[in-house]
Amino acid sequence: MIIYAKGSGSIGEINILQKLERKEKKPEELVDFVVKDPKLFAMVFTGTAKPKANVKYGSTKILRIISEKNPKILYPHMDFFIELMDNENQILKWNALDIIANLLEVDKNKKFEEIFDRYYAFITDEEMITAGHVVDNSGKIALAKPHLRYKITKHLLTVETTPRNQECKNILLGKAILSFHKYFDSAENKNEIISFVKRQLNNSRNATKKKAEKFLKKVEKQNKKH
Repeated sequence: MIIYAKGSGSIGEINILQKLERKEKKPEELVDFVVKDPKLFAMVFTGTAKPKANVKYGSTKILRIISEKNPKILYPHMDFFIELMDNENQILKWNALDIIANLLEVDKNKKFEEIFDRYYAFITDEEMITAGHVVDNSGKIALAKPHLRYKITKHLLTVETTPRNQECKNILLGKAILSFHKYFDSAENKNEIISFVKRQLNNSRNATKKKAEKFLKKVEKQNKKH
């Protein structure tokens, strides 16, 4: 199937899935075609279910980039990504978690509120990378949904006590600190966050320890200003 799309200043033929399969174009090079012609969305969405890895993951990457650059265009398709959270394919699941977080700044229908518990259930997932995507996205989510900040903080605090390989836990603890960084100024339960971060000053993972030190220095600096 050939799809006609407007390029930059001219009209050209482009079969997105074919170009992904043949590695003729990188996903990021095809984004503008999709953004300029929403009709191409159907082809890209179909691509996420194709067996060929280049097509499947290339199509998913296109959608993720669009969610970052122009969430309004992709928001009408949010239900697709909500369903994709339960996909057996881990990479598709991780992308769905990221894309949903990117769409929340335009979530006028409050769809995320309906799936909040389902989304945050992944924070205790056996797969550390899955949990990591939720933790990584939490700062962005807290900024987009300020009324959910308290609940988000409570979930992030559980990273410390969730049964998990210690090194994996240490990585997640570092990610949690970075997310707290993004919305700490407007967080309701600051004392709990500070106590959590202080405990990581003794973390056996040096990178996590440094994140804790940086966070606390920032808080101390802000307190001196007030």
